[in-house]
Amino acid sequence: MDFQHPWLLILSIIIPLLYLWYRYSGQNREGVIRISSAAFISDRIRKNGVQKSRILFALHFIIIFLVILGLARPRLVDNLHETNVNVVDMMMVLDISSSMLADDFSPNRLEAVKRTASAFIDGRKEDRIGILVFAGESFIQCPLTMDKGILKSLVKEINVASKEHDGTAIGMAIANGTNRLRNSEVDSRVIILLSDGSNNAGEIDPKTAADLASQYGIRIYTIGAGTDQSYTRIPGRGLIRNEIDEETLIHIAEQTGGKYFRATDEEALATIYEEIDLLERSEIEIREFTQYEELYGWFLIPGFLLGLSMETFRRSVFRSKT
Repeated sequence: MDFQHPWLLILSIIIPLLYLWYRYSGQNREGVIRISSAAFISDRIRKNGVQKSRILFALHFIIIFLVILGLARPRLVDNLHETNVNVVDMMMVLDISSSMLADDFSPNRLEAVKRTASAFIDGRKEDRIGILVFAGESFIQCPLTMDKGILKSLVKEINVASKEHDGTAIGMAIANGTNRLRNSEVDSRVIILLSDGSNNAGEIDPKTAADLASQYGIRIYTIGAGTDQSYTRIPGRGLIRNEIDEETLIHIAEQTGGKYFRATDEEALATIYEEIDLLERSEIEIREFTQYEELYGWFLIPGFLLGLSMETFRRSVFRSKT
């Protein structure tokens, strides 16, 4: 809290000066009635008179004090300081096709991706992050948000796509992610695309979608998830072929100024997210501003009401005629 006119607080010295003046001079100048003996006035009447006089005396000083404080304009001050923070808007685009159930990651590719994605989210305190999932079609799991708690809870709920939506529509996923970022006012906009297959669905070619993202200044980091073996296994379904289209993923990254990574296990995937975390650090400046909440009314209004009440009591209860 501070005062807009602190120099007016000097006027508070009037209070002790008035008290000293009244104690040693002023009370002797008050109007009096002379009587031959104090015995004619009972102790009760004398005590009531002294008590009323002290109450009026104290109220005068309280009112003066409140008025001085009010005139000094007390106010609460809320300061925000200028600082630089790292801010990036990013969409995490995750493949949820049935091949993500392969067990070359423990317990499967999808669960490993969810764990490493959650750890990555924890490290991006100032950023807005969204989640988009795709198989034969793309779906928004979570729009851009700074609420990391909600984001991580929605990551946990990600499951592989149903059979009717199965497939790998990389181009559509990039186009959808670009649409979510294109109106962002943040300079640094990023898509992190993870897939374990090749584009086999959707109406937009991945290279065409990458060119669209590049026009909006959106960088795409691509991750190919899966071992180097020709085949891997989905529990209960048997062997499947590893069909990561590295050529396309590399082209997407290069076209947009990003980078391609290959994750053959969960440890490598975690390392990739850490590298992306280091690459994507963009600073913006936050300027200081000050917000004031005026408090003078909390002093002037009670001072006015006390003054009005004191005058009312003085003329009615205390029966003063002056």
